[in-house]
Amino acid sequence: MSAGVPAGCAHSICMVSDFFYPNMGGVESHVYQLSQCLIERGHKVLVVTHAYGQRKGVRYLTNGLKVYYLPLKVMYNQSTATTLFHSLPLLRYIFVREKVTIVHAHSSFSAMAHDALFHAKTMGLRTVFTDHSLFGFADVSSVLTNKLLTVSLCDTNHIICVSYTSKENTVLRAALDPRIVSVIPNAVDPTDFTPDLSRRNDATITIVVASRLVYRKGIDLLSGIIPELCQKYPELHFLVGGEGPKRIILEEVRERYQLHDRVRLLGALEHQDVRNVLVQGHIFLNTSLTEAFCMAIVEAASCGLQVVSTRVGGIPEVLPEDLIILCEPSVKSLCDGLEKAIAQLRAGTLPSPETVHNKVKMFYTWRNIAERTEKVYDRVADEVVLPMDERLNRLMSHCGPVTGYIFALFAVLNFLFLAFLRWMTPDSVIDVAIDATGPKSTWTKQNFFGKKRKR
Repeated sequence: MSAGVPAGCAHSICMVSDFFYPNMGGVESHVYQLSQCLIERGHKVLVVTHAYGQRKGVRYLTNGLKVYYLPLKVMYNQSTATTLFHSLPLLRYIFVREKVTIVHAHSSFSAMAHDALFHAKTMGLRTVFTDHSLFGFADVSSVLTNKLLTVSLCDTNHIICVSYTSKENTVLRAALDPRIVSVIPNAVDPTDFTPDLSRRNDATITIVVASRLVYRKGIDLLSGIIPELCQKYPELHFLVGGEGPKRIILEEVRERYQLHDRVRLLGALEHQDVRNVLVQGHIFLNTSLTEAFCMAIVEAASCGLQVVSTRVGGIPEVLPEDLIILCEPSVKSLCDGLEKAIAQLRAGTLPSPETVHNKVKMFYTWRNIAERTEKVYDRVADEVVLPMDERLNRLMSHCGPVTGYIFALFAVLNFLFLAFLRWMTPDSVIDVAIDATGPKSTWTKQNFFGKKRKR
């Protein structure tokens, strides 16, 4: 088993998820920003994900953040296929080579994240998991995912959720002890999302939508809102950023009601382009049917827009009442909310974009999120890693008579496979990587180029 790291000391952290740059999304941004702030705080951080096209092997990002793009096959929606065992040789080599002490996995949808948790426990490493999503309990997909989550988290050291609603959901889905679940929200870099009055046209009212065009984001609701409000307000325009299978519905609405000059579909947006789209609008509309947190409304508010959103999941926790109009997930309720925002805009009673931005930038900062996450790392560093017999007992007692025994067998096979790999290639013969991140007092930047020079 790995040696423990005293609380308050630098940790060697491996972030694992199928979702990372160049793919764009909330999880990708969270992993990157959190990693950068942890590096700033003196920790060693690396990211493990799967290859994206020609981006494979080892890459270095800002501040020496090392990213391993592994040659694993993608199954669906950027999540890798898994047999549970095939990733062990690669992940074990990385964990040993980088002297990893804590494995931090992200997203219930990521097969690689669950694989990494399973292998890390077999190797005696501390584990942390961040859940970014909400799930139901009734449909077949949710039942299977929740059972997998129960197995994956029953012996994980600590779990992080992005809202209190998300915590309740995860605790129920995975039958967890609430004491090992912390709430640490997402954040936004306020310097990336600033208002720009020079780009606003007061002759029209522009409603901005920026999300993936999928069912979960409520695009069917949006298709009902657009024609109703465009007929009522001739000066109203819609600016829609994002791509997905529901785009065809919006194109049909635009065609049927001849709204080509009032509804613009921008397609997929790069992260650096989101702010330039947001500042073209006055109101931001979020029609999501489920959200654990929703970074998009924070980014929009940071740009000074009035937010109108469905009252679902963790959204009511994100912004204060004076910065958001909450509606039920129905066309009528959302239209009422938008009309209220339009009336306030016309009357000039909305706070100025600069005022809104200055308020929002104080709510969520990545440095604060990193500090709170660091406390979780300090806590798990003091915990004892479960020996194999206790881990098997927990799997069998916590996960049910069938699933528990099946995964207990998998854990035994994984342990034997690890023993075989250690016999074939002992840990001692695996080259230790030169740190490109971590405490600045230990290494100079020349380490990045492979020269070992202590100060």
